[in-house]
Amino acid sequence: MAAWTLTDKEWDLLDKMRFGTTDKTVFRNATIILMSAVGRSKFSIAEDLGCSSATVDNIRKNYRQNGAKGLQPRKPPGRTSAATAEYRQALREAVMTPPQTLGYGFSVWSVVRLNEHLKRQTRISFSEDQLRRILHQEGFSYQRPKHTMKGKRDEAAFAKAQKQLKTLKKKRCATIPTSP
Repeated sequence: MAAWTLTDKEWDLLDKMRFGTTDKTVFRNATIILMSAVGRSKFSIAEDLGCSSATVDNIRKNYRQNGAKGLQPRKPPGRTSAATAEYRQALREAVMTPPQTLGYGFSVWSVVRLNEHLKRQTRISFSEDQLRRILHQEGFSYQRPKHTMKGKRDEAAFAKAQKQLKTLKKKRCATIPTSP
């Protein structure tokens, strides 16, 4: 392959790009081009940077075709999410609304309950793990609900029973068992 030559302007741009980024891929890609420009072989570059020689070839090709823009990582193609903007809006509204105001008999959303509610509302359903990821993307943290009887029990009677239990625990046993 012909020797790589870079103008001073190209060298400065790559150097600025390399030290002005926090993305390790951009740093590596710019370093590959700079190392190529000083005459290093693709195998020695690959060994020093811990990548394959095919990666070095791909980066060189991208740089020749697209210039400095070719060193930026591309988002890999994939299936578009079924979580549409409308679904995400419904999710945000549901999470911010107490379930009891929507007619449910529980006071805390769980992922399963939230998924069922959104499935009825939007006809879109996700696995529990995927719904947790979407909740995280929307800025919500998921925690397992702690189920208590608070609000469903007679608090005065509960406090009285707790007090009685405490006094019973403090009393000494009437008979002390003796060993034979």
